[in-house]
Amino acid sequence: MTSYISILRGINVGGNKRIKMDALRQMFVELGCANVQTYIQSGNVVFNSSETDIQTLEKTISAKILETFGFEVPVLVLTAAEIAAAVNNNPYNIDLAKDPATIHLTFLSHLPDPALLSKIVPTNYLPDEFICLGKVIYMHCPNGYGNTKLTNSFFENKLKLTATCRNLKTSMELAALANK
Repeated sequence: MTSYISILRGINVGGNKRIKMDALRQMFVELGCANVQTYIQSGNVVFNSSETDIQTLEKTISAKILETFGFEVPVLVLTAAEIAAAVNNNPYNIDLAKDPATIHLTFLSHLPDPALLSKIVPTNYLPDEFICLGKVIYMHCPNGYGNTKLTNSFFENKLKLTATCRNLKTSMELAALANK
């Protein structure tokens, strides 16, 4: 079985799309997943599955959430290797002046279209910064993620894909859980 991380977008935020983590774990077990663990309340699930097609996993999990909880939730699935690489490739790791609490990783459903990405002018969003490497946008938001314009919706609208963000600490914890 392969170790995966499922990150759900927009659950348990502001009282919307409420899912209790014990119910979410049970749902994954019903899907045939093993070693199911959740991390905090924002829809982070580490699990093992014999399914090897990530798109199939994403569609299956999303459909089961709709069936079980009655609402649609965008689902991104990463392998343990992908989340470890995302954490290890963080370009802000080398800048010791940046507080790790201000670093965020926005995971993308697929590689962004370079033409669309080039239309986002980084200097228009200062003091916030971002760097896109593959399917991850690394952000430094010195005034906090709650105050940035570089939100999931921003990147989804500009890049025409699905995006969900996790702070650096959560990303590191998920990588550690998935690689146990």
